Amino acid sequence: MKRFLRSFAFFAVIVALWEAASRAGWWSPVLVPSPLSIGQYLWASTLDGTLLSAGWVTMKRLMIGYIIGLLLGIPLGLLTARFRFAEDTIGVLALGLQTLPSVCWVPLALLWFGQTESAMLFIVIMGTLWAVLLATDHGIRQIPPIYRRAATTMGSSGFHLLWHVLLPASLPHIVSGTKQGWAFAWRSLMAAEIYVTVLSGLGLGHLLHYGRELHAMDQVASIMLVILMVGFIADKALFSPWERFMRKRWGLS
Repeated sequence: MKRFLRSFAFFAVIVALWEAASRAGWWSPVLVPSPLSIGQYLWASTLDGTLLSAGWVTMKRLMIGYIIGLLLGIPLGLLTARFRFAEDTIGVLALGLQTLPSVCWVPLALLWFGQTESAMLFIVIMGTLWAVLLATDHGIRQIPPIYRRAATTMGSSGFHLLWHVLLPASLPHIVSGTKQGWAFAWRSLMAAEIYVTVLSGLGLGHLLHYGRELHAMDQVASIMLVILMVGFIADKALFSPWERFMRKRWGLS
């Protein structure tokens, strides 16, 4: 509770100073909106359903693409960690594509899939897949060799060794990889929604883009705040409990 109150007081002071500076005319409201105008936009767009509808569309795209990225990335990471041929082929490919910014996938997705939901999902999957693959591969390789030798001596091999020894021992790295994959997926989707317009639904990225087109800085700042809060809530609700459990389970806290 003390940490929460400290953080709340810190941001309350920032918002109060921001509002005071806006009222004093230190900058143009056309360029930097006041916290009050941001709050008014958030309230109005929530009441008319615009914000909720866009948030639902964005989260649906994100979850579908992210889950597909996990289902592909974890098995491929296990594959590259276990087999030299996969390491020299898929592993090298993943290492190269991991460094590619998410926005670079947008032109390719548009050429392949056009202005469709498939283009959105492709970009999100590409943002998730390689980070999760490399984290899984790294986690398997960081397991002390004594674990594998001890399990082999006791008769474990094949799938049993993978499922009951290697995978649990690499879980801290895999959880970190899934968190990193979520961050990349979130950024990828925002890039996709800014540049790809589909008729099946407008997401948060589209609202951000249209706010820029209309020079509505209160809309731009409000959507940026919503995007930030979604990322913050996802980290605290989904990944922080897992990380605390892992630290406790492995005796690190």
